Amino acid sequence: MATTVLWSINRTARATARKCFLPYSKGALPVDSQRALFHNISVHSRLTSLPTARWAPKVTGVRGALLFAGAAASVAGFLAGVIHFQRAEMASVIPKAGEEDNTEIAAKCKTFMSPPCTDVKVLQQRKGEMSTRMEMLIMETQAEFCRALEEVDGGKFQVDRWERKEGGGGISCVLQDGKVFEKAGVNVSVVFGNLTEEAAKQMRSRGKVLKGKDGKLPFCAMGVSSVIHPKNPHVPTVHFNYRYFEIEEEDGTKQWWFGGGTDLTPTYINEEDAAQFHSVLKEACDKHHPQYYPDFKKWCDRYFYIRHRDETRGVGGIFFDDLDSPGQEEAFAFVKSCAETVVPCYLPIVWKHLDDAFSPEEKDWQQVRRGRYVEFNLVYDRGVKFGLATPGSRIESILMSLPLTAKWEYMHEPPKGTREAEMQEVLRNPREWV
Repeated sequence: MATTVLWSINRTARATARKCFLPYSKGALPVDSQRALFHNISVHSRLTSLPTARWAPKVTGVRGALLFAGAAASVAGFLAGVIHFQRAEMASVIPKAGEEDNTEIAAKCKTFMSPPCTDVKVLQQRKGEMSTRMEMLIMETQAEFCRALEEVDGGKFQVDRWERKEGGGGISCVLQDGKVFEKAGVNVSVVFGNLTEEAAKQMRSRGKVLKGKDGKLPFCAMGVSSVIHPKNPHVPTVHFNYRYFEIEEEDGTKQWWFGGGTDLTPTYINEEDAAQFHSVLKEACDKHHPQYYPDFKKWCDRYFYIRHRDETRGVGGIFFDDLDSPGQEEAFAFVKSCAETVVPCYLPIVWKHLDDAFSPEEKDWQQVRRGRYVEFNLVYDRGVKFGLATPGSRIESILMSLPLTAKWEYMHEPPKGTREAEMQEVLRNPREWV
């Protein structure tokens, strides 16, 4: 009976506290104070694992603290009022094995921009598998980022589900010609089938040893990818992508790896913005390994390099691929930490420059820089190449990363001493930002 009572109290506390706590947690109280406050509500309710809001720009300081304390008090009062009823009704709410996990998956799926690519019942049946956990993560990342962008822009994303006859499909969310964003896309894809020889060749060129059966290599690939092109040239473009691959070899064993990254492409250099952006990424990396940020920052500068222009695409961020160590759980935890940064590393910069005035000349420079963005994506980007080499891929989703407008001027070179020349100098000589 005692165990049952504690489970029910804990479940009620989680549900109620989550509703009260999520809108106000960011910036309201230090993490240690939050944990102590929840501990005082119920010593038996293990609420320190409650997920906190990742971004709440409008409630901070004293007001946030008061709202948070009021929410906590409401939770305590609610618990005190329902304990007697719970004790009388415990027999009807004892969960069956696995039932709570399945309920959690179904509830989370209702918060996404669209039902997930994989049927919810299949996800519940395979809830312990990495492919399921990764799909839930990318769907959650898509939903959180889209809703944060909608709050800034005031518009709504068009949600477009698509299927791939060879196996799998995806969900494309696009906001086009909005008030703030000229084009914003956040895509999820979950595809499977047999790897084409061209795709296998790309992977072998990176050192993968792939042994297929009867010339076939069954694979499963999934990821979330986003590119945001703002209207205002003082609001930078951002890109992120986090993905997971599984390949089944002839003996039935599976090769797996994660990849991804987040990077910033401003039209004009703002050292404060670049430092803030990199600091958020570094903090996420440092949770897992002190060498991750310096290594993946350098990798990002190398990867997003336009060789025929002798310049990087932007001010970088982090990038990694073929991550299969030290173990699957550790690698997934790292990718999850990275995915959780996409809102806090970018949205504060958007809000900061939302109403900055700009001239026609500054808009022209933005168009030129977008042309370079297009050049990189079509000539070098690995994701675009893989998508185009995969039968049944959706071209509209692959090319979602391209801006709505761009321009190419013959022999364009910014005058010395201008902000445009300063930007180009940074692109030709990448800096350390943190």
